[in-house]
Amino acid sequence: MLANYACDPKNSRGRLHTEDNSTHRSAFQRDRDRIIHATAFRRLIHKTQVFVAHEGDLFRTRLTHTIEVAQVARTIASALGLNQELTEAVALAHDLGHTPFGHNGEDVLGTCMAPYGGFDHNAQALKIVTGLERHYAEFDGLNLTWETLEAIAKHNGPVTGKLPFSLVDYDKIHNLELTTYASAEAQSAAIADDIAYNNHDLDDGLRAGLFTVDDIIELPLVGTCFQQVDAKYPNLAPDRRRHEALRRVFGIMVEDVVTESQKRLAALAPKSAQDIRNHSAPVVQFSDQLFVQLKEIRAFLFTRMYRHPQVNEMRRRTGFVVRDLFATYMNAPDLLPEHRQPQSHDKTALARAVADYIAGMTDRFAFQEHEKHCT
Repeated sequence: MLANYACDPKNSRGRLHTEDNSTHRSAFQRDRDRIIHATAFRRLIHKTQVFVAHEGDLFRTRLTHTIEVAQVARTIASALGLNQELTEAVALAHDLGHTPFGHNGEDVLGTCMAPYGGFDHNAQALKIVTGLERHYAEFDGLNLTWETLEAIAKHNGPVTGKLPFSLVDYDKIHNLELTTYASAEAQSAAIADDIAYNNHDLDDGLRAGLFTVDDIIELPLVGTCFQQVDAKYPNLAPDRRRHEALRRVFGIMVEDVVTESQKRLAALAPKSAQDIRNHSAPVVQFSDQLFVQLKEIRAFLFTRMYRHPQVNEMRRRTGFVVRDLFATYMNAPDLLPEHRQPQSHDKTALARAVADYIAGMTDRFAFQEHEKHCT
């Protein structure tokens, strides 16, 4: 049973291009399925989370991260009485717009695109599902429901200030109400992203040897979980010990979100999904106490993992790849595939076509293109 503040597919605001309903699938389930079958979704398997693919087979990729986010998001949605299909669709789509080489690739491409309207991976995800995926006979994009598009655009909160150009362009034809919060389903997907990466980045950092268990035992929450494991399973093998402790960290974060969100929902007493959107704050959140603890974990990961010399060296190398490719395609647009070349000779149109092409690359393909055209 859905809560009265959940998004009900029967009351969906519909799709930009009208379609007949599916016989056996709800509108949100259909969205989820279209996302899974999208080309951009398949490419996530060869896109960086933190470590570039060739650095090891056991580290998370953008795809495995996305699957973990979807699993957590559905758990939260179920506990809160939300629509699990919409929540999962948003979780599966949330990183479709990421460039090769993770956040570093996005930062470098953003710098290259600064004179041409900038680059934002959330806005790029919307651009992909509303235009760049071109498989259907009657429309470009995936023709997702309004609720899924809204969630992709603003699952991290209201979009204010100077908007990414792709959000501006689409919002003109299909108002996504960018200045309000998104649905509780979208908020669940967003916080599931935080839970997943905080947990799996600790695991991947340990696997990579960037820090040790002794280092992270000093962190709040983490140390307590190791103590619990050691008390219950003395002399456990190191890899099992690590897994048992980190799965407890994972569980505590999920339980905290569910408990805190239930309190917020009870206090607000929303009668509809629109009440969630119109509220002045998110309703799916960590407790203040856990949020403080997570800030310390994030600070540790930033220093010891995201800015580790080994990771920094790869950031430097991959940054050159993105920068060189952008300059090369701008100077020789005929190197772009024919279907990617802009219809006009306007430099901004060219830059945006180049950004779309680079953003859609896997790590491996970006290296191959760089070797072919830039060395």
